[in-house]
Amino acid sequence: MVDENNVYMKTYLGRKLNPLHPKDEDINIEDIAHALSYICRGNGQVTHFYSVGQHCINAAKEAVARGESDRVVLASLLHDASEAYMSDVIRPIKQFLPKYKEIEDNFLERVYSRFGLDDLSEEEKKKVKSIDDDLLAYDMCELLGEDMPEEGYRFVRTPDIEFKPFEEVEKEYLEIFAEYQRRLK
Repeated sequence: MVDENNVYMKTYLGRKLNPLHPKDEDINIEDIAHALSYICRGNGQVTHFYSVGQHCINAAKEAVARGESDRVVLASLLHDASEAYMSDVIRPIKQFLPKYKEIEDNFLERVYSRFGLDDLSEEEKKKVKSIDDDLLAYDMCELLGEDMPEEGYRFVRTPDIEFKPFEEVEKEYLEIFAEYQRRLK
């Protein structure tokens, strides 16, 4: 039997982190930005490399374009941050993994807490999810050739899904994070 309190991973910056019981002080934005810039959306089943980091940047920029609060912009940027530590499981499978979803949700709550968003309202969370859902539909159509869903997707700005070098994505992610952390202080 594995003791879940003694499970850990090593991060890009060399930290030891227990992904089952993350502590705020172990969560680092540089680790998040770096990892998300290297993780491909859709488990790599896309026409070209498009990172989770770039997806999160698109989510934050869409939140800005929709006139959402700085809190929703930052939450949109961070909404997949748990994947930097847990990797990604595609939605069709995730729905059959309730324990994984529980761990992921807990991790995201820790990320939000770490960066001052532990009091996100249900309405703010719905706005982030709506943006994420619209981006998923866009990804499916533009990166996989799926038909437009009946309900379509709505954007104020067109997401940039062109390949960007990992370093550029990481740098832009960190710049957006710094800007919105500054605004919230």
